[in-house]
Amino acid sequence: MNTVSKDFEVTAAPQDGVSDLAFSPAADFLSASCWDNQTRIWEVQPNGNTVPKMVIPHEQPALCTTWSKDGMKCFSGGADKAGRMLDLQTGQVTQIAGHDAPIKCMRWIDNVQSISNMLVTGSWDRTIRFWDLRQSVPAHTYALPERCYAMDLAGPLLVTATAERHISIFDLRNPTREFKRVLSPLKFQTRSLGCFPVSQNGFAIGSIEGRIGIQYVEEKDAPNNFSFRCHRKDQDVYSVNAISFHPLFGTFSTAGADGTISWWDKDSKQRIKALTAPNNMPVTATAFNRNGSIFAYAACYDWSKGHEHYTNQTCKIMLHPVKEEDIKPRPKKR
Repeated sequence: MNTVSKDFEVTAAPQDGVSDLAFSPAADFLSASCWDNQTRIWEVQPNGNTVPKMVIPHEQPALCTTWSKDGMKCFSGGADKAGRMLDLQTGQVTQIAGHDAPIKCMRWIDNVQSISNMLVTGSWDRTIRFWDLRQSVPAHTYALPERCYAMDLAGPLLVTATAERHISIFDLRNPTREFKRVLSPLKFQTRSLGCFPVSQNGFAIGSIEGRIGIQYVEEKDAPNNFSFRCHRKDQDVYSVNAISFHPLFGTFSTAGADGTISWWDKDSKQRIKALTAPNNMPVTATAFNRNGSIFAYAACYDWSKGHEHYTNQTCKIMLHPVKEEDIKPRPKKR
């Protein structure tokens, strides 16, 4: 297992748990939504130093964050049922989305005909809503079968995972209806999800039972579906808290409540790198930057063992320099 002694620690990290991480697609700015009711933004400098920049306040815990394609707007969703936007040029924060329950997930839609430059939010109110920032009401609202637990998109592919193991798949080129609804191939509650960024034809899904499912959208690709176990130690099983895909190579990371991170090549079915978080703290959120040269992860208590195991440890957000040879796909083993 590789150590993380060469990783850089983000300065002025939150004292409470981090729920989500996101990099700007235009510059090395990192946002982190946190249970202390704030989403923070740092500038990551070439030498690995981080400079705190701005904060998006919520009235209750912040649960998710994302960016516009031009990097000039950072978004944050929270348990206060509000989606908020920070304009980096003016420093102004405005509410641009609302739900009837906490907003758990959000993504920015770009380069999809008829629905580009919109924010999509997923909520525990069992809906996803599409927001044109010029309007105060959602442009589209879709009912989900259950509360939204995880969501990701790649090009026109939007996938949401809900309670009771439902998965709703949308083709944003035809946004007026759901493309397909399936049950998770995993037997336990969904915790994390990531869409294939290069091929845009499938997704990885993670469960609380330390298992990953690789799923393709089209029936013709179904023979390539498979699942595997991860984030387990002896008889102990840990939740897969986060999945992040490398933007260029399509390899991906999983992060667990066991305090470890693994990088995987789904096509050759190999683990290609392993990391251990500081103090073996659970890893709650991860993100690659725009060109995949920086990997950010948050190490803090995730409450998976209950309140009696909480030790008041501060949260750490770490930046791991990514070497191309460590993340590139591997040849299939014979």
